[in-house]
This record gives sequence, structure tokens and C-alpha cells, in this order.
Amino acid sequence: MTFRRRIVVLAAAAVAIAIALAAIITYVIVRQDLRANVDAQLRSSMPELIVTQQSVGVTKQSSATTPGAKAGSTVSVQVPTPAFGAASGVGQAILPSGAIIGPESGSPLPVTAAVKEVKAGKRTAILDDQTVDGVHLRMLTRRGAMGEVMQIAQPLTEADKTLAQLRWLLGAVMLGGVALAGGLGVAVSRVATRPLARLTGAAEQVTATGDLHHRIPEGADDEPGRLAAAFNAMLAALEGSRDAQRQLVADASHELRTPLTAIRANIELLERAPGLPPGERAAMLASARGQLEDLTVLVGDLVDLARPGERPVEPPEDLRLDELVADAVERARRHAPAMTFELKAGPCVVRARRARLARAVGNLLDNAVKWSPPGGAVEVQVQDGEVTVRDHGPGIAQGDLPHVFDRFYRAPSARGLPGSGLGLAIVKHVADAHRGTVSAETAPGGGTLLRLTLP
Repeated sequence: MTFRRRIVVLAAAAVAIAIALAAIITYVIVRQDLRANVDAQLRSSMPELIVTQQSVGVTKQSSATTPGAKAGSTVSVQVPTPAFGAASGVGQAILPSGAIIGPESGSPLPVTAAVKEVKAGKRTAILDDQTVDGVHLRMLTRRGAMGEVMQIAQPLTEADKTLAQLRWLLGAVMLGGVALAGGLGVAVSRVATRPLARLTGAAEQVTATGDLHHRIPEGADDEPGRLAAAFNAMLAALEGSRDAQRQLVADASHELRTPLTAIRANIELLERAPGLPPGERAAMLASARGQLEDLTVLVGDLVDLARPGERPVEPPEDLRLDELVADAVERARRHAPAMTFELKAGPCVVRARRARLARAVGNLLDNAVKWSPPGGAVEVQVQDGEVTVRDHGPGIAQGDLPHVFDRFYRAPSARGLPGSGLGLAIVKHVADAHRGTVSAETAPGGGTLLRLTLP
């Protein structure tokens, strides 16, 4: 079942349930009102037991006598004349002796077990439905003061006819409402699913053509509009990721070409000139070894940057940032013994991945060592989740500051220095992974100040 068809079915079902509930409530209320009117008429028209000396009765006479009546007297049941427009009732009396004074014509009213309970004094009055000669009756039974039981019944023909008409009317209204709801549901579904159709078409077009430049027109600030905006943002992110990957591949191929060419040239030279002096052979092997080490570092950096959205294997932990920086400074001292490192660190705890953060701090120190003059000083400070590293080198030109964290970017002044241009890019990658920031600025008095801030 399609989404549009589900909308139509759900709309029709909701309207059908609502109309059905309203119809049931209406029917119950009308039925109660009609029967309440009949019950009120029965109570106002309750028969009276009359003892007369003559054989004259308004409704029915019988030769049965009642206690207290004189000899030769007759007993009659009188039903009061109903109000104008009301249905006439049928009266019946059950004397204490068990004699029944019934209607003049037709079958007598039924004497049920409930009526016998009223006659026995167990109940004072009852109202129930009975059917006599195929006529649906509403019957009231009440015990009199002398022990007699008075009954009156009124046909429910008009009430039943009204209720039957009401049932047909409510059924027609419900069917019409469901049909109308179905038609409106079709119209509403077409309007509601139009943005989804555009989104589906755009997704199919992107899938078929691979064109990530395609965008969906964004409408109002509602769910479909926000969905279109989110889809456009996703396409933009995919486009940026694809462009970044292409740029990474292009830059990596360019950077890998130089060490591979040098290694190949050295190996070919060693192969073609087996009689080289030992000194030259050792120099060529050392050069090849250095190129391999640079190539190894470059490949490792590329692996770290190739999948920026990949979930890292190392879980985050609470660690002392000051102690981690102190360890990184000690390693830097061993690698650059001619440099002076000044560390000012206060106790600081951050939640991070130890190996990745240590790599980022090490890259900051390596960058400072690379740009510092021989025998220069590198100032390192740790405070409140922030690491600052300052060198006293020539500094970074203002035009290069916005690009120092780009992959493979190397300022014109740095192209003669060792490195691949990925060190600071890895620092930014680590900062982004920890929801932190990294920045570069010109230090007062010369040099560069790099600032890594973690939340």
C-alpha cells in the first residue's frame, strides 16, 4: 500500500469512527428521550380501581368483587383520558383475589414473574417492554393501596418508527461522511505528498546521474520544508566530502610522487653501478631510507585524514591534559635536543582519546621546532583545557594564516623544509573530532602562536 493510499484510508477510517460515535450517541439520546416521554405518559395515565353499584364502567367492568365492596356492587378499571395528541393506553387490574380485569378487546396484558413480585409486595413498581399480539408495548405495573396491581401499557409503534427512520438517516450520514472523507483524503494526500514526490524525484535523479549539485526548492517552514532543507544540506555535505576526497587523492598522488621517484632513482642507480665506492653507496642507502621514513609518515597521515567521519576505535577517557603535554614535550626534547622547551602547565582534566590527542600535541611541537631558529625556545602552556605553543621563528604571513590547517598546504617559505603539509591538518582533524578548536596567530614580538582548545 502506497503512502498516499494509507493517508486516504486513515482519513476515511478516522471520519468513520467519529461519525459512528456521534451516531451512536445521538441514537441513544433520542431513544432515551422518546421512551422517557412514553414513561411519563404511562405514569400520568395510571388506571384507577372504581367500585360502583351499577354495571357501568368507563373502560371495563367485571362481576368480580373486591374486599370492602357491598354486595351487588361491581368493580371497574378506569384509565384517565390522555392529553391531546397522546397515544391511548390499555389498562388492566389484578385483584387481591387473583381475578384479572383486562381490556374489553384483544389479549390481556402479560402477567410476568416481575408482575407477580409486585403483587406479592416485593417490588412497588416496574417498567418493562412487552409484545402482545405482535405489538411492541411499554408496560407500567404498580401495586395499589388495597393490594391490587394496576397495569397500563402503551404501544411503542411511533417511537420505534421514529428510531428506525433515525437509524437509516444516521447510516446514510455515516456512509456519505466516509465517502466525503475519502474524496478529501485523496485531495489532501496529493497536496501533502507533493514535497515527498519532489524529494523522491531528486533522490532518484542524484542516484541515476551522480550529480550532487542538484538542489530541491525549499518551501515553507514546515515538516516537508525542513526535510527538503535537510536533504539539501546532506547533498552539500556529500558534495563537499566527495570534493575533499578527490582533492586528497590528487594531493596525495602529487606528494607521493616525489619520494617514490627519489627511492626509485636511488635503487636503479645502485643496481646499475655495483662498483660504487662504499661512501657513496652508504649515502644513497641513507637517502633511500630517509625517503622511506618520510613516505611511511605520509601514508600514516593520509590514513588518519582519509575517513574523517569514521568512528574511532579508541574510546574517549578522562585524562590529565597537563601530564599528556608534559610527556609530548619530553619526546620533543629527545628528538630536538638543541631546542629549549619552556612548559607552564596547571592541573587540567579533559575527556578525549589519548593517542589522537597526543598525536595532535606532538604535531604542534614539531611545527614549532621546524620554524624555530637553531637553539631557539618553544614556549608551551596548558590551562583550562587549552594548549598554546609559541615559537620564535619568522612567523606566518597574514595571507597564509587562513590556510595553515588545510591539507597539503605549504607556505612559499616552507616549501624548502621537510614535511608533507599534513601535520596541522591532523591537528584540526583531532580538534574537530573532540568538538574543540585550533587557531594560528602571530605572536607579539614575532613568531607564531598555535592554540588548541578542548571543551
